[in-house]
Amino acid sequence: MILSKRPEIDRFLARPDPAIRAAVIHGKDRSGVAERALILCKTVTPDLNDPFNVSVLGDADIDGDGVALEEALTALSMIGGRRLVRVRFGGDKPSLDKVLAAALKTHADGGYNPDAMLVIEAGALGRDSALRKAAEAGKGSVGIVCYEDEAGDVARMVREALAADKVSLTSDALERFVGRLPRERGLMRQEIERLALYIGPGSGRTLDAEGLEAALGVEPDASLQDAALQAFGGRPGPAQSGLRRAFAEGESAVMAVRQASIQLGKLRRINILQDAGAGAKEAAKAAGVFWKQEAEMLRQARGWRLELLDEVQDAINTADTATKTTGAPDQLIAERLLLEIAARARRIGL
Repeated sequence: MILSKRPEIDRFLARPDPAIRAAVIHGKDRSGVAERALILCKTVTPDLNDPFNVSVLGDADIDGDGVALEEALTALSMIGGRRLVRVRFGGDKPSLDKVLAAALKTHADGGYNPDAMLVIEAGALGRDSALRKAAEAGKGSVGIVCYEDEAGDVARMVREALAADKVSLTSDALERFVGRLPRERGLMRQEIERLALYIGPGSGRTLDAEGLEAALGVEPDASLQDAALQAFGGRPGPAQSGLRRAFAEGESAVMAVRQASIQLGKLRRINILQDAGAGAKEAAKAAGVFWKQEAEMLRQARGWRLELLDEVQDAINTADTATKTTGAPDQLIAERLLLEIAARARRIGL
């Protein structure tokens, strides 16, 4: 079974078909994939840290032969309740793709513990992926494709999140805010939470367009924005200087990596809109580009095509994890990331 439309995905995640034993959730937006996987997993067991009923595996755990995955899927619950097996698949190993596909098919057909639920999170899987084919073809499995959220979906998300904090935006302010959000779910959630804190949770306030501009204008991480802009523009020296200035101002390496992701999201949005027929200025505005940076962003978008941005997204995801690891040299990790991006930009002619 294949699910790709938001309403049908939401219905399934809220109340999964009991006949489904395996689900593959995949897409370029890894945080969107993770968010949906979390919702599905919680329908299986409320405690995702339960060591008896929950197994979490990554690429390294499966190591090409599938023994660890088979053991997890055949294990029975020691204390009652349904077993959950979560797999986070990087998606870049064809051999592992085939191993996962074979295990999924066997499990979906009832070959392992029929009461266990297998949930696989992955990046964008192509049509030739054996895992994707197996998930979509099986009667006991489902393939869930996570595409980029449409503007209407993002607006709904913003309204619902703000309403939970008893605050809101006027229609004009909502349109502007949605247009300036990065199209990556994790970052979107952070920006919405930041706005709610600015308005005042529980205050009942409604922010208009003028108030929103004031909120967006309060940018304590301006040096980080400049560093990311310079990096994607192929200027390693200014990028490094901007980053070190931000660190001196008290900014964190985690925020530096996040700002690089925001910059990438804007470039991705410009590319997608232009490919869909939008004009350059229209695309830049919809991506939330500040007018003073419009010319530079459009210059960068001409060089950074979508396939190149996908490669950088992988590097950003790796850096994001590394900077949040205890004891890691986080500032050096962030600096290396920006210098790597700047070097790539230079190689593509920026």
